[in-house]
Amino acid sequence: MRKWLSLLLLCVGTLFRVQGATHPVPRLFKLSADKRFHPVWLARPDRASEQPAIEPLTVKNTDRYSETQDYGYDLLPSPEPDRPAPFFFSVRVPDGNYRVVVTLGSRTRAGHTTVRAESRRLMVENVATRKGEYKQVVFTVNKHTPRINAQERVLIKPREEKKLNWDDKLTLEFNGESPACAAIQIEPVDDVPTLYLCGNSTVVDQDDEPWASWGQMITCMMDEGVCVANYAESGEAANTFIAAGRLAKALSGMKAGDYLFVEFGHNDQKQKGPGKGAYYSFATALKTFIDEARRRGATPVFVTPTQRRVFQDGRIRETHEDYPEAMRWVAEREQVKVIELHDMTRTLFETLGKEGSKKAFVHYPAGTFPGQAQAFADNTHFNPYGAYQIARCLTEGLKMQLPELAKHIRPAYGPYRPDRPDNPDTFRWYASPFVDLQKPDGN
Repeated sequence: MRKWLSLLLLCVGTLFRVQGATHPVPRLFKLSADKRFHPVWLARPDRASEQPAIEPLTVKNTDRYSETQDYGYDLLPSPEPDRPAPFFFSVRVPDGNYRVVVTLGSRTRAGHTTVRAESRRLMVENVATRKGEYKQVVFTVNKHTPRINAQERVLIKPREEKKLNWDDKLTLEFNGESPACAAIQIEPVDDVPTLYLCGNSTVVDQDDEPWASWGQMITCMMDEGVCVANYAESGEAANTFIAAGRLAKALSGMKAGDYLFVEFGHNDQKQKGPGKGAYYSFATALKTFIDEARRRGATPVFVTPTQRRVFQDGRIRETHEDYPEAMRWVAEREQVKVIELHDMTRTLFETLGKEGSKKAFVHYPAGTFPGQAQAFADNTHFNPYGAYQIARCLTEGLKMQLPELAKHIRPAYGPYRPDRPDNPDTFRWYASPFVDLQKPDGN
């Protein structure tokens, strides 16, 4: 009996440890060098009586993340107190959802901080703190690797091998005019609904400037009561997404009460040959997403594809053939809720106009980014402003179709109308330090 009990305790312990890790999660890191600052664990409101006795671990500038050290500064030089600049902090953790609490601010200077997670997912935007002021912000992050089970892995592309979304660590980026973070708290959570995103380059977390998608912007608009897990990838169609094991990966962690968001069409329409077509192979793949989600007690949600920037006589010209209508047809037959990004983005781009809508896409003259010898003129892929506006469209779709999720939209993100978008000239985006001059797969 004692032998079996020891084995059970060992197995439970491995749930909260990873190979090479020296500390289990939950973790509390003190980044501030100020000896007068003492971080305190912020318990979940529903578990205030279960406050853990977590001792903060003081992080030095020399603490760098590595194969032998499971936490530390990463990717860029460690921050210097007198020289505010963007920095990254990584912690090795197992796959799962994590509640993160960042204490933003500094005792010695004013701060202005934006926080992104993993592959440039926007989690916290533009938090200002006065000198000596601290603000705690809570959000939930999904972390995953390609491993599905002992025998299967996601067939990630060569371009994905260095994506922060697929590695074995949880990475946070601190950016802004004067980024200031005094403490980071991380703990696993398994009781919040997860919103699994399936799609292509208009949905995926784009690692590098100047590319962006709505999937990596919606994260800052939702509170810590839900978690967004983005499994989308550039160039994928509904059937190739399934074939690569991406759906299987999402299903491996899916539980009752979760949601499966599905947006395809851009790349599906390029598939030609026997059995291909919107009402044939595409519809069959969509049915697979529905059936697999429902088998696990999750809710499938369709998102019609975003419009391309193709104008004709001052209006957006339809370029997706009958694929959006096929999504609606399958959704009606199977009683699936539909969020109409296809219609909302048409309104958005027509409101911005033929020239103005360039500010929502990757349209930049040569020399805008280091090493950029040629102008960007991409009419499919969004820049951060465009991705942010489309994410705002999606929040309106949640209000119309999924009120149980809409209650998790943060109060700061009030009503939005695509015919009255934010002014692109006043949109604030603090660029990440990494740039990719190669366009994403797909069109």
